[in-house]
Amino acid sequence: MGLNIYFLRHGETASSRAGSFCGELDIELTAVGQEMAAAFATAYRAFPWTAIYASPKRRAIHTAQPICEAIGMEMQIREGLKEIAYGKWEGLTPAEVSLSHHDDYIRYLADPGWNGPTGGERAVDIARRSSIVLDEIEQNHPSGNVLVVSHKATIRIMLCELLGIDVGRYRDRLGAPVASVSIVEFGPHGPLLHALGDRSHFPPHLRDLPGS
Repeated sequence: MGLNIYFLRHGETASSRAGSFCGELDIELTAVGQEMAAAFATAYRAFPWTAIYASPKRRAIHTAQPICEAIGMEMQIREGLKEIAYGKWEGLTPAEVSLSHHDDYIRYLADPGWNGPTGGERAVDIARRSSIVLDEIEQNHPSGNVLVVSHKATIRIMLCELLGIDVGRYRDRLGAPVASVSIVEFGPHGPLLHALGDRSHFPPHLRDLPGS
């Protein structure tokens, strides 16, 4: 068996529910987000995990915590898995950003690969730092199942990098709803996407909630 990486986005936060930009803000999961994390742990507790890596943000740590406790495995924190720093856009909705930083926002929408939020990071910056973590995982775990708990933009950028998609198109090509799992198998022909934004581990009442 080769290496399989399971990319898990953190559970619901007040920001994900409101659709506002949240990168450096270190906010907590909502009660629903905690329930999502518990649902993942319940569904995957019997799975043969090799390692668990997580972003240092509390919303990622608290999403990883239930599965770590269920299987008795310590999570490994990596700065490279953090969300994009949104700079002056932190806590604002897209509509508010369009009013306050209109020109930067238009450039960001056209190509977020090379145009970051005002005072924030570009997708190429995220690709660079997250690839260090992915290289570490590939080197340390040539086989087995590794869980990576991260964030909406960061996961999509990592998937673009692995699948040969221009990182400037991460917002247009890939989805990552809250607490969803995307699975990549590392085979003889390179990374192969097996699942994208899967939330089948949710009970029905969570599965029907909006997943932005």
